[in-house]
Amino acid sequence: MATEAIWPGSGSGIHPDSGSTPFGIYDSDSQFQTDGPKFAKWCAQRLGYPITAVELQDTQFYACLEESVSEYSAQVNQFSIRDNLLHLRGQATSSNFTQKRVKPTLSENIFIAEDYGSEALVGGTTEIKRTAISVHSGSQTYDLNALVADVSESGASIEVKRVHYEANPAVTRYFDPYASTGMGTYNMLDGFGFGSKSPAITFVLQPIYADILKIQAIEFNDQIRKSAYSFEIRNNQLRVFPNPTESGSLWIEYIKTEDRDNPLRTRHSGSSDVVSDYSNARYDFMAYNKINDVGKQWIRKYGLALSKELLGIVRSKYGTIPIPNAEVSLDGDTLRAEATSEKEQLIEQLRETLEQTSRKALMEAQRDESEFQQDTLKKVPYPIYIG
Repeated sequence: MATEAIWPGSGSGIHPDSGSTPFGIYDSDSQFQTDGPKFAKWCAQRLGYPITAVELQDTQFYACLEESVSEYSAQVNQFSIRDNLLHLRGQATSSNFTQKRVKPTLSENIFIAEDYGSEALVGGTTEIKRTAISVHSGSQTYDLNALVADVSESGASIEVKRVHYEANPAVTRYFDPYASTGMGTYNMLDGFGFGSKSPAITFVLQPIYADILKIQAIEFNDQIRKSAYSFEIRNNQLRVFPNPTESGSLWIEYIKTEDRDNPLRTRHSGSSDVVSDYSNARYDFMAYNKINDVGKQWIRKYGLALSKELLGIVRSKYGTIPIPNAEVSLDGDTLRAEATSEKEQLIEQLRETLEQTSRKALMEAQRDESEFQQDTLKKVPYPIYIG
């Protein structure tokens, strides 16, 4: 049987570019260099050295330490991505969020609202196109296919949003040169044929939103109660109302449906330069020297479990070893089972701690604390004031 390498009692130290660890992630970190030999000695002693021979070398202990730090970093980063992804989406992939405080933003809400803005014609990212079509006296129906060809959108599906005709804007019937004399109201009534029956005029100072509501009411009344151009589309045929009494041009606003329905058209989607999901939010391995003592204690315990697992693998190479007149059973399987259980417990403990410090959990705790303070203050008697 081959002789296995035994822990000599001390390590050779960690040096940059020396291959001390498999990936060399932390080899240049001065604190990692200092803690590496200490960790190796501590693990060996926890595994029974010097009473029991430990069939591991310093580089194997260093590899376990590197893996333990990487696992801690991965667990914390996974939680951070999940907790902050709503506010990270759309940010530059070059932005490094490792151990950074992420401020909640409204970017995702605005992103979702853009489609509603497009449909309401008050914003969004879908381009509103405009063109004029020729209408003819007595002709109400017009072929959209021909319209598309006329506006160089051949082969594209379009959706008409508005049809315009020459009509005075509502603002001219509310704010006009005669508004201060009451003629503004007169003109508004005259639009409905009641100009000569103007009621008494009252001038009242009112907030700007009242003016906006009034203008919206005028436009809405025009759509519902007055005879104006409107439209409907059936079977790709545009029908305008009322029946034109003379030839001329009719302005329409339309969108290409492929622009609206394309999920990659918006400012956040379809770009490789912005965070889109879990996979490209940049969270690097944490710097070892920036991890607090609480985290390093978890790292030491997890590294010990990894070392125990590795020692179990080594000892499992031979189930027993012969001695004079007998055989000695090795504890490789026992070590591996213990290591697996310890790793699972540590991961579960860390995840529970992270969940307890999530954005949601902290806000709920803050709410509960505020409510408790309010209840406490309610029980404090008011002082008696003596004048």
